[in-house]
Amino acid sequence: MPSYPFMQVDAFTTQRLAGNACAIVFEADDLSAATMQAIAREMNLSETAFVLRSSVADVRARYFTPEAEIPLAGHPTIATVFALFETGRLTVRGASTVIQLELRDGPIPVEVVASAEGIERVVMTQRKPQFLATYQAEEVLPVWGLSPGAVLPAVPIQVVSTGTPQLMVPLKGLAELRNLQVDAAAYRRLLARGDFFSAHLFCLQGATPAGQTFARHLAPFEDPFTGSATGGMGAYLWRYGLIDQPTFVAEQGHWMERPGQATVEVVGPRSDITTVKVGGSAVTVLHGELLL
Repeated sequence: MPSYPFMQVDAFTTQRLAGNACAIVFEADDLSAATMQAIAREMNLSETAFVLRSSVADVRARYFTPEAEIPLAGHPTIATVFALFETGRLTVRGASTVIQLELRDGPIPVEVVASAEGIERVVMTQRKPQFLATYQAEEVLPVWGLSPGAVLPAVPIQVVSTGTPQLMVPLKGLAELRNLQVDAAAYRRLLARGDFFSAHLFCLQGATPAGQTFARHLAPFEDPFTGSATGGMGAYLWRYGLIDQPTFVAEQGHWMERPGQATVEVVGPRSDITTVKVGGSAVTVLHGELLL
């Protein structure tokens, strides 16, 4: 009976049972895409990562939601790289170690910051942001039970991709975010005619004094912390002048009792952003063996 070692890691947190959980399956080279998808359904987490050998990078990973494979995701990247170093499959080289992680559309650099106590932070460099289609408030806000007046004025509702296209919906404040009532059927109709994978609704207030932003991510299930969309959000905020500095702390998941936090750095001028770096901590929750 084939068996595969796996871990479950909570990303974007220093506390177990917080942040966003990801299952990481190692030695997955002989698994078919169909089997990976079945395992992701079995794990029933927002994403499951599969680690494979790479001929062009230090290591390769594939990410699956319970419904589909996705090209790039934040919390699986943080969780997977953390797991590779914690288990000794990769080793740190001083206070900062940069590896190349091959994803579906090619490698990205990932930095691991370590100390004598262990891995402190994993920072992924996302792809150059693309600013894609825009949407009208009247078209999308009713999907979440909101009136068009809930949206932040003078900026677009727009799809942004730093590897995975996400619909950026800027709201006026925490009250609007708290009052969301998603219509799953309407959301799926919007997805079917749209050009994005999921939606990221956010405001320029933190859930705690440490945060500059707070977000909810709906696909249509709610994701505790979404690293790829946080990168797209950072690019959006910088491009449209909604933040004064290109670095900030993003928060998500607190109302789900899965509080998460990321550091965000937007690189490049507002008119030509080159990349966004999203970093966070991670903790191991589970070691196991997958039997197939």
